[in-house]
Amino acid sequence: MSLRLDLLRHGETERGGGFRGSIDDALTAAGWAQLRQAVAGQPRWDALVSSPLQRCAAFATELATQLDLPLQLEPDLQELHFGEWEGRTALELMQDAERELGLFWQDPYSFTPPGGETLLRFEARVLAALARLQARYAGRHVLLVTHGGVINLLLARARQLPPEQLMQVAAPHGGLFSLQVDVDLQLREC
Repeated sequence: MSLRLDLLRHGETERGGGFRGSIDDALTAAGWAQLRQAVAGQPRWDALVSSPLQRCAAFATELATQLDLPLQLEPDLQELHFGEWEGRTALELMQDAERELGLFWQDPYSFTPPGGETLLRFEARVLAALARLQARYAGRHVLLVTHGGVINLLLARARQLPPEQLMQVAAPHGGLFSLQVDVDLQLREC
């Protein structure tokens, strides 16, 4: 039985853009508004799942309370850890790591930021979490509040993009996407 999984990217954060990764910064007022607008008028979900980082979990907690739904925090659905690039913007990296940044943008599976998590490891933990969600919530409609990297990875798989095109997937702050997740973890956009 399939799982209907809606993916919601967190809103704008206090520390702004760049490689947030494991940094646990809070949402801005605009970020809260982006998320509230994204879920307004949506069909009812059966459960909520969220990354434990506050830019996701704070909103998920508020929404779960409002809708009287169970909330599961899933650590394996956190953002990719960017190592030494955490907290830096692409513009800053262009000053002292232009070549490395280019390699990462061209093929993130082949280049890992210094001290960062490999894309293969990131993919493995995200897909393991997805398998657990599929087993637990099969036949239901679930909202996942998570990060751009997680959403990009899942959308790229649903679109059957080659690995080097991962960075071409765009998930804006407050973006809402829908997937069908089959038992064998085949993904289709709804």
